[in-house]
Amino acid sequence: MFKKILIANRGEIAVRILRASRELGIRSVAVFSDVDRKSLHVRLADEAYPIGPAPSRESYLSINKLMDVARLAGCDAVHPGYGFLAENPALPRACTDRGLTFIGPPAEAMEALGSKTAARQLARRAEVPTVPGINDAIENPFEAQALAQRMGYPVLLKAVAGGGGKGMRLVSSDAEFDSAFRDASSEAMNAFGNDRLYLEKYLERPHHVEIQIFADVHGRVVSLGERECSVQRRHQKVIEEAPSPIVTPELRKKMGDAAVRLARAGRYVNAGTVEFLVDANLNFYFLEVNTRLQVEHPVTEQVTGLDMVKLQIAIAAGHRLPFAWESITPRGHAMEVRLYAEDPENSFFPSPGKILSRHVPSGPGIRLDEGVYDGWTVPNDYDPLLSKLIAWGNSREETIARLRRALDEYTITGIKTNVGLFRRILVEPDFLRGEIHTKWLDELLRRPHFASAAVDENSLESSASDAATIAAAIWQANQWSQRSGRNSSAADQPSRWKQEGRREQLDRLP
Repeated sequence: MFKKILIANRGEIAVRILRASRELGIRSVAVFSDVDRKSLHVRLADEAYPIGPAPSRESYLSINKLMDVARLAGCDAVHPGYGFLAENPALPRACTDRGLTFIGPPAEAMEALGSKTAARQLARRAEVPTVPGINDAIENPFEAQALAQRMGYPVLLKAVAGGGGKGMRLVSSDAEFDSAFRDASSEAMNAFGNDRLYLEKYLERPHHVEIQIFADVHGRVVSLGERECSVQRRHQKVIEEAPSPIVTPELRKKMGDAAVRLARAGRYVNAGTVEFLVDANLNFYFLEVNTRLQVEHPVTEQVTGLDMVKLQIAIAAGHRLPFAWESITPRGHAMEVRLYAEDPENSFFPSPGKILSRHVPSGPGIRLDEGVYDGWTVPNDYDPLLSKLIAWGNSREETIARLRRALDEYTITGIKTNVGLFRRILVEPDFLRGEIHTKWLDELLRRPHFASAAVDENSLESSASDAATIAAAIWQANQWSQRSGRNSSAADQPSRWKQEGRREQLDRLP
């Protein structure tokens, strides 16, 4: 087993990895940019090293700086988390060149499956159904636009090296194509250091269902079941659950077989996620492979009882998977909401700032993965994810009830969050019935009733925050008044003789 792991990430996922490492008796090494010096992952790690200024290109995306820290700290492995360099094959290659173990797939598997275009080509060869589109990166935008015209709008432009909705644009007409191409390319370059795009047909109102896979170096590949990820805002997932409310046992078996078949074809190793779109007739189409740990991995952990980060580390160290696919029996239902520092009332604009106070939920079936604490300042330089609130129950209904209760318990002051949004979603009849799709939330947010209700929810939270601020100001004023009274001269104080005399007079009154 490894002795020391460099965690090439920040925030809640860095905290998640270092906690798993500590349970395994492995020392953890954190890295931090200038604005993350006081972050929770830095406080909890065994060692921590600065890697540059706030811009990710000069810190968390700098492979040379990460390798320098790994050498200086004497690490023998690197865990990339998710985002940043997690799906960049240059990182595992740099690790190999320096004698480090990369906790993730090899560079070759990452290129075969992590590249969206290469993965589509491989999926077709492995007889996995795919969404219509092109299999190569776009070299000529004019030719891509001509293809979009032939396929028929709407179409999606997607980053070859992308994930998490970054570098993705929905194009509904010729008039939108040029600007959408420029915006997607620019966003992809900023997020992944790669501006290449590809194009695929946009499916109307599908479910987004993904299969969690694991593979070891000894040839065993397993599926751990599916996650439903259809509740998205602008292609960014906000609620995930396992199992999916629409997936039947037969469909689960077919999708699991397809995911395992694709992973074998790509000689995949370690944790990965094969994503599919499922239409109203339960036909499924391959979307992409995320060659890393997913943000939503806790929901699979809750229904399987497995620690996926520990599994990642064990596989990278050469251990065999201790189970076969057939032996995994998911139990109950789990659901996760992503709590962001953002203002739903102001077009979900990021809400950086200092966390003045917070109260976190607990109780049966509740888990909170987070990288924040009271007094910490949320920076404006990175994704505004604060925490992941996960609920588990024996049924979907019990899980939703527990999640509602936990959201009612969760409070935070100093910044705005999207907690009110989830309180509203979890009472929507369509959501309760599982009748959702990838555009469901976007459509819901455009409804006047929902918008006004969301504003009311935020107004209540704002009023509570204002009341707390006023109360604190009054308390502070009283404190200053008492201090100034204690510091005033003796001549300003009431005479003790007069006070005693008045008290005696009052005592003599009938």
